[in-house]
Amino acid sequence: MCGIGGMFGEPDPAVVQRMNSLLRHRGPDGNAVWSDENISLGHTRLAIVDLIGSNQPLKGLQSEVLIVNGEIYNYVEIRSQNPSYSWNTQGDSEVILALHHSAQSRSNAHLTARQHAEWISQLNGMYAFALWDAGSQQLLLARDPMGIKPLVRTSVDGSLLFASESKALRAHEGHIPQLDEQALVARLAWEYPLDGTTLLKDVVQIRPGTVEVWKLDSTGLAYLADRATIESQKIDPAKDWNPERDAGNLLETFVEGVSERLMSDVPVGIVLSGGLDSSLVAAVAHEAAERAQQPVPACWTVAESEDNPDWMAAEEVASSFDLIHHQHILESDSFDTLLPDLSWHGEDLDVTVLFFQPLFQKMSQHVTVGLCGQGADELHAGYPRYRDLKQHGETINSRLASMSHPFARQIENKMLPVNDSWYSKGHAGDSHTNSLEQFLQFELDHGQLSNFQLRLVDRHSMAHSLEVRVPFLSSSHRLASHRLPMKWRLPSHGEEKAALRAAASLTSLPQHIVRRPKLPAGRATSPRLIDNLLAEFKPQTDELVARYPQFSGALQTQPEIALGLGLFEAVHILDRGCKKPTGSAFDLLNEVIG
Repeated sequence: MCGIGGMFGEPDPAVVQRMNSLLRHRGPDGNAVWSDENISLGHTRLAIVDLIGSNQPLKGLQSEVLIVNGEIYNYVEIRSQNPSYSWNTQGDSEVILALHHSAQSRSNAHLTARQHAEWISQLNGMYAFALWDAGSQQLLLARDPMGIKPLVRTSVDGSLLFASESKALRAHEGHIPQLDEQALVARLAWEYPLDGTTLLKDVVQIRPGTVEVWKLDSTGLAYLADRATIESQKIDPAKDWNPERDAGNLLETFVEGVSERLMSDVPVGIVLSGGLDSSLVAAVAHEAAERAQQPVPACWTVAESEDNPDWMAAEEVASSFDLIHHQHILESDSFDTLLPDLSWHGEDLDVTVLFFQPLFQKMSQHVTVGLCGQGADELHAGYPRYRDLKQHGETINSRLASMSHPFARQIENKMLPVNDSWYSKGHAGDSHTNSLEQFLQFELDHGQLSNFQLRLVDRHSMAHSLEVRVPFLSSSHRLASHRLPMKWRLPSHGEEKAALRAAASLTSLPQHIVRRPKLPAGRATSPRLIDNLLAEFKPQTDELVARYPQFSGALQTQPEIALGLGLFEAVHILDRGCKKPTGSAFDLLNEVIG
């Protein structure tokens, strides 16, 4: 896990070194920049595998240079399949160079994006990488199939800038961050950023499961020459699923995913909320650790009080499986002081997940890697909105109708421009809510996971130099989940995530934990603290709603988002957002509303 950044076309190593400085929280164990006349690549390292020998950028056998953020879980297998490659490290990232070299050696010409996608598809892991091949004059930018690891880009004066986080792009003085009002319209309607948007104008995300090939034209300007899909997610329900026959296999795919994600030369822990998903990680921890020949991970829980239901459930789960359990009570004033950091690192409008900051801070004092339960609700239909898609669609349409911004009309009329920012023409509430299968596919394709849930985990864990892995999104488990019939994700009568609960029942989890209903993460962990926070900032929130008249209709019904928007402007827009905020949330908001 690391931070990566670069500048392609008219490179300035000083800019990339400043990128590294802005990404240092992602990688405190190493800092390096490599440059030639065409490109400059930067890397900040969080050492997890091959602690001494895998510093980056990594050099290939000829003219290739690589920077990677992530983990390749099948790297031992790939290394064994390429015995003739002259390995320089014992780490996982170098297998990317080996696969590229092998593919290039078999071709008599420069590889196309489709050919690059074929060799990249052999990687089993979470990754974002940039690979510069001076021989072919190609820069590859690639992102894992689920978008677990981030990668964003923009252009300044013909140079391509790319990085793990948007804030790093500000290392170039020509990049002036501006609020993307079009992206904000969709964010307010859907509650997460859609498609390739980032809330910052002209800053887009590399699409998950995609490789881009960039080149320089005759004048030295960077351009996107080719692009291909590495792997797309396709929900393909089987006609039948029988828990007596199939639950064991579903559980096995999950145990396999947990075992893969214990790959580490540093300590690993578990984020334990007490909900079904994180509890299932804890339930299989002993078996997974035995398979991986790794220590059994300890668990971490935070909550606002000892009578919090999440706290008590987590306590019971850890005790049931004899797991070391670290618990931390959130301080009553902790949210006030953490708001600026939350906005800075999160790069979005979230304020109800403030518990992430103290949770990951506490974990990072003991471990460098964590396992979490993110992704289960998207694969297994665990959110309450799935129960009434018609109502959910009407809510989205109502939010769009309440905004006077002209882009809201474009969304309603299905007139979006299909480009790097927008993947399809229509994102009105009734465009994707005709069936549960259609809606789950829409969320996979358009960012509910990559732009919201996974972004939250990545940004707030890496804020404390902690890598968090997502076993529910392992290749084996997500493929098995894609085959589940809808009635085994969300029965018309009964509990959501029916197949997953059937699999969980095969473990020793207490049955009331297996049957525990889904609760919203922030609200479940710290409901009183969040309510007190919103009440305390209500005067500022009211002023912020008035400050954004074209969005006020949607902001009035989402006061926490109005608060987040004010902080986003203060932290990421004012003074170019070039440094981590030092003032209080009150001070920062006063700079915005005057």
